[in-house]
Amino acid sequence: MTSRSRKLPPAQARNRTTSEISDTDDGPVRGAAKRHEVERRCIVTREQRAPRSMIRFVVGPGNRIVPDLAAKLPGRGMWLSASRDVLDSGRTRQAFARAAKAQVTVPDGLADLVQAALAQRLLDSVSLARRAGQAVCGFQKSREWLTSGRAGVVIRSDSASPDEFSRLVSGRRDLPVATVPDRVLASAFGRDRAVYAVVAPGALAQRLIAEHERFSGVAGRPLPDPAGVSKEQAEL
Repeated sequence: MTSRSRKLPPAQARNRTTSEISDTDDGPVRGAAKRHEVERRCIVTREQRAPRSMIRFVVGPGNRIVPDLAAKLPGRGMWLSASRDVLDSGRTRQAFARAAKAQVTVPDGLADLVQAALAQRLLDSVSLARRAGQAVCGFQKSREWLTSGRAGVVIRSDSASPDEFSRLVSGRRDLPVATVPDRVLASAFGRDRAVYAVVAPGALAQRLIAEHERFSGVAGRPLPDPAGVSKEQAEL
């Protein structure tokens, strides 16, 4: 075996992989597949995650920090874990300045700003699935999709009744559940009120799950288990 083909020992391979993970970037990576392959490191916690589960920020006009939720804005990108504790941390302002190598202005109420923008992305994801014919709304239609095996994600609004929701998912408690603000479902389906919806399996469902995980982290909500019970409740 030549030296060129020799494999690195496991420890060296791990070190090399870790050293290639960065908490900043020189611009968005083109192509969704490539963007999801490169892990990033939170500039505050130093945790390593896939970009789709984190929040990218750039320095905008006037050296103001701007959230880049789609990870497409030009410029040096700085990454944070999608967590309210991180966004509200007293270390965040200094971490931005250090990563940007400049004095920056961090908007007041950064966590609330990001949460509102993520809620809008949830709405956009559900609306896109509806327009593509991959989502239905309402208890009866959602139940029909669930029993026929056509559902990939179950969505419930904040005002959903726990007992009614339990009846809805009876027999299909293995599916992921997204709990969203009331206005998300109502606006996505053009109704005054909407409580339940389901999305078919596929790329749009996976997008919704990823957006819901980021929203839940920034909103400070426990993620539900597939059965619709929050992890926090399950541990009680």
